[in-house]
Amino acid sequence: MSNPVWLGLDVGGTASRWVACGADGAVVARGRVAGATGHVFNPAEREKLRLALEAIAGAVAAAGLTPTHLAAGLTGYGAAVATDVAGLVAERFGIGAESVLLADDMTLAFAAIFAPGEGHLISAGTGSIGLHLGEDGALVRVGGRGILIDDAGSGSWIALRALDKIYRCLDHTGSFADVQRLADAMFALVGGTDWSDVRQLVYGGDRGRIGALAVGVGKAAEVGDALALEILTEAGRELAALARALTARAGTKPIGFVGGVLGLHRSVVEAISAQLADQVVLFPEADAALAAAQMFGPQKADWRALLAANQPG
Repeated sequence: MSNPVWLGLDVGGTASRWVACGADGAVVARGRVAGATGHVFNPAEREKLRLALEAIAGAVAAAGLTPTHLAAGLTGYGAAVATDVAGLVAERFGIGAESVLLADDMTLAFAAIFAPGEGHLISAGTGSIGLHLGEDGALVRVGGRGILIDDAGSGSWIALRALDKIYRCLDHTGSFADVQRLADAMFALVGGTDWSDVRQLVYGGDRGRIGALAVGVGKAAEVGDALALEILTEAGRELAALARALTARAGTKPIGFVGGVLGLHRSVVEAISAQLADQVVLFPEADAALAAAQMFGPQKADWRALLAANQPG
């Protein structure tokens, strides 16, 4: 016998996470499949999303569960792709449109931490962005314009700053000796020490691979590398500046910070806290997939009303 559940999806470029809840909001099952995005205008990305949804549908069915309602947050989701994404979801799960809620991943992360209008959210992963969602659904975004323009404080920004620093050292001294620990950590992740190796990775068009190099900066910082610590401290200051931009535009409220950059090294969180000593700053563990699954229960009734007003069709 198949058990009816509410299904929540958190679809990101690195991984797609799902949670199934009963009508009481308690978790019945959860899992993780390959990453995807809402960039369905790109045929390759459309196929990635189709396969991710197919894998989730298969895992849910194998657990003996039948989704009756579905809510999802997707990286890259927006009005331009809403109808196509809704079609892919309907194709995989066969749930009526009245029982489906779709949003971008930042909105879902916000809903996992705050009630509408309650706070500000800064996300620092491959990119960086700040968000405030008002009680009336009014949206204020800061940052999030991509690594070619800014994304200051993000994993990509950290990685590119580190590469810039080590290559400037090479240009001025003829070697990496003065930045050896940082260079070694970066090249280990690149998979080679030649400029051609770095050039292929950076200019190969994969934003996620660039952002992943920030792990090397964190590793260098852990062994006391001064340059790595400087870069990570500056990243924290940049993320705090995003928070200041939100408070200037949407008022003083608690500020939540999420994302992988926060875990690279304690210097990032320390810099954020120092820059925002006059603010209420939170570093919550957000479970976005769970928040999505609970969208149809009393826990998220306020969010359900806001999201329902912004569905395709």
